[in-house]
Amino acid sequence: MASPPHVATRAHYWNVVEPSTAAIDPTPAAADDDDDDRNSQVDSVIGSSTPASTASVTDSITEYRRLNGRTYTKRTDYWGPNDEQQNEGLELEHYWETLLFQDKLFLAPLRDNPGKVLDLGTGTGIWAIDFGDEFPSSEIIGVDISPIQPAWIPPHCKFHIDDVEQDWTWAPDFDFIHLRHMEACISNWPAFYTKIYNHLKPGGYFEIKDFDIEFRSQAYRNDLPEDHIYRRWGRVFFEAANRLGKSMDQSRNENMIANGLREAGFVNVVERRWAVPIGGWPRDPLLKEIGVCNLQFHDQSLEGFSMFLLTQVMGWKSAPAGAFVAECRQALKDPTLQTVIYLQDVYGRKPEYYS
Repeated sequence: MASPPHVATRAHYWNVVEPSTAAIDPTPAAADDDDDDRNSQVDSVIGSSTPASTASVTDSITEYRRLNGRTYTKRTDYWGPNDEQQNEGLELEHYWETLLFQDKLFLAPLRDNPGKVLDLGTGTGIWAIDFGDEFPSSEIIGVDISPIQPAWIPPHCKFHIDDVEQDWTWAPDFDFIHLRHMEACISNWPAFYTKIYNHLKPGGYFEIKDFDIEFRSQAYRNDLPEDHIYRRWGRVFFEAANRLGKSMDQSRNENMIANGLREAGFVNVVERRWAVPIGGWPRDPLLKEIGVCNLQFHDQSLEGFSMFLLTQVMGWKSAPAGAFVAECRQALKDPTLQTVIYLQDVYGRKPEYYS
């Protein structure tokens, strides 16, 4: 059985909240007194508009399906909604992850000016746009199944609406390929890693960020009873992913992503894992802010992530599906559970010379 991942603490910084074996120190009362102030700060972040520039995204796929009051792409096996509520959640997730990584958009040791960059599953495009701000001489391509990116973007940043599981038409000359949070989106990860490898220049890097979607309780030392909502939640959604043919095994099995990259040919593979707090229960101010933002992200986004899988894949009726989501949201707000979610970041390099 794989050992539990390291828990984020501020005692061991390495330009990010460094993985360590210590548990997060909770506040004595785990009160939510500061949450309103922090939520107002988060609201101001979400409400800010992306700076306009000189290029626009070409109009493309705009006919959506509507299920349970939410809109989804017409692709039948993609489970995430693409409406404003969900997009705001993605921006909030980007915000707290950037806090966790101490304002770093990536951990791979890239050269000073990466020439050509591909962002897979770009979502709202916020990572690609931020990367473009940091590297104005880079050419950045963001690709997603839904056209939810801003209308005006920097001239060196382009967005393509495409299915990354289909054949790629880009030239195999990327310096950096980035992917985050495409859990239950890829049917064959080994083949996908090989495709990524083949589209990198020698010496180029690939980096992936991935969640284990089962919530855990630090207070219970990750040993909750089988009937707890977190345990039931994990079982249901891993089963839903399997029914889609998009296994999430690599999300929960330590070293599975790293080994997959090595098998594809990558070298210098580095894997890091964090237990990220959900809620304002940590004592440390930075981890408290991350936890508050993470709770707001999940409270706002959980229904969208869940209802398609529960009703369309698992065959549940809307009422019990909604009650299941509500039970999980309520547990996430319980500071006595000291809830965490595991996040891993893995990167590897394509060798300079290979036979």
